[in-house]
Formats: sequence, structure tokens, C-alpha cells
Amino acid sequence: MARVNGKKASMGLYQAILQLKDEDECYRFFQDLCTVSELRAMEQRYDVAVLLQKGMIYNDILKETGASSATISRVNRALHYGVDGYQQVFRRILPQEGDESGEDEP
Repeated sequence: MARVNGKKASMGLYQAILQLKDEDECYRFFQDLCTVSELRAMEQRYDVAVLLQKGMIYNDILKETGASSATISRVNRALHYGVDGYQQVFRRILPQEGDESGEDEP
């Protein structure tokens, strides 16, 4: 099991997320779980990750998202040296060059 700051991570949250059936359920769950600022921060980091994945440069990302250079740098570090969480999601939902479906290849 993963550790966060030396303590065993509670897997209950992740198990709960896996029970959500659609975008509306997910939206409502996160509305209840998080503050507005927590949600905006997560949404912004995800938007930054998508733009970095598409090859956009820091200055343009800053202008488009309002994210700080520190946030952009942190997300970029996670994209390149993280545990592939972003990459796994991107393989599933971002269309590949020449493939508009966004589906994994069989």
C-alpha cells in the first residue's frame, strides 16, 4: 500500500471514486468532498497537464490557465518523473494523432 508522509494511505477514498458511474456522479461527489478552491486547483493542474502533453509552452499555458510557473513546473515534473497517472489517463481519453476515438489500441 502507498505511503503519504510516512503514513499508510487510506484507500477508502480511491475505492469510493471507483464506485462512481458517470460524470454527473463524479461531479457531485467532488462537490461534496472538496472546497471550491481545492476543486479549482485540481482542475487547473489537470488543464496544465493536458496543455503540456499537447506541447504548449509555459508562457502560453500561464496565459491560458492563469496557473503560476511553479504549478506548471510541478505538473511538468509529474508528467516526466511521476508514477504515470497522467499518462495512463491520457492514453485513455486524449485522441492520438490520427485516432479521434481516444480509445486504447487492442
